[in-house]
Amino acid sequence: MFSIIIPLYNKAAYVQKAIESVRAQTCQEFELIVVNDGSSDNSLEVVRNLQLSTINYQLLTQTNQGVSVARNNGVKAAQYDYIAFLDADDWWEPSYLEEMKRLIEGFPEAGVYGSSYFKVKNGQFIRATIGVAPDFNRGLINYFQVYAKTMYMPLWTGATIIKKSIFESEKGFKPELKLGEDFDLWVRVALNYPVAFVNKPLSNYNQDVDLQYRAIGEKLYKPEEHMLFSNYGDLQKNPDFQFLYERLALYGLLPYYLSGNNKKEVTEILAGINWAKHEFKYKLYYKLLPKALVRLWMTTMKLGSILKRKKLVSS
Repeated sequence: MFSIIIPLYNKAAYVQKAIESVRAQTCQEFELIVVNDGSSDNSLEVVRNLQLSTINYQLLTQTNQGVSVARNNGVKAAQYDYIAFLDADDWWEPSYLEEMKRLIEGFPEAGVYGSSYFKVKNGQFIRATIGVAPDFNRGLINYFQVYAKTMYMPLWTGATIIKKSIFESEKGFKPELKLGEDFDLWVRVALNYPVAFVNKPLSNYNQDVDLQYRAIGEKLYKPEEHMLFSNYGDLQKNPDFQFLYERLALYGLLPYYLSGNNKKEVTEILAGINWAKHEFKYKLYYKLLPKALVRLWMTTMKLGSILKRKKLVSS
């Protein structure tokens, strides 16, 4: 039924928990494929010591080429019709695959399937506020509208399953993207296929990992590496996609705007924004206030966030 792909790069402290959460699934109709992406720590040793002979399992190795290549190579080796992704520092609830199987059986016409999830930050489990109605249990969703409503991803990779045939027809994750490679794939799929969603938190998104091993952080990327600078072609004719994209751009481009990085690309994107559809604060940040004042405000907010995090950890 499911081929589970775990890309592995320097996650020795976490990968056992991820794999044990797979082994503990109430639905055992799966194979597990771990793709070691040239780890330089003892991640590989940890996996080899887990005695995984009791499950359908294979370990692939490659030189370090990034998470997209690792996932794509895992899918090439997959034997089953549905592909599930789990990063080596995240983990599933025991009923994840069982619930997703039920969702697939209920909505076989869908091309991609997602569940709600917990963000784990500072040891706190925060349920993702997915933009569906409070009484929504399971069903088909408009991915773009749901995402834009609360800005919580309705398809987060660690809680998403896709038909292998569709993954292959879309040519998988783009290796050149270092940030947002998952968003890039899910929007392409959501444009052409129904999206099914179950509103239960069945996966855990670990945000307490060392930032050097996470794509999301303070790093600024080249245009070809960041999904916001991608050309989405016909997708940009879709008003739901365009609204979502503008919301993501107004949030994500601010560090580039303030630093002057990718200035040409940032200027072009901002020129296409329909400012009347978005929160007034962004007009302040980008059009009305001097950059120095915005930088000061961002620094103050960041400091407040650090102090709040330290307080939570100490308590």
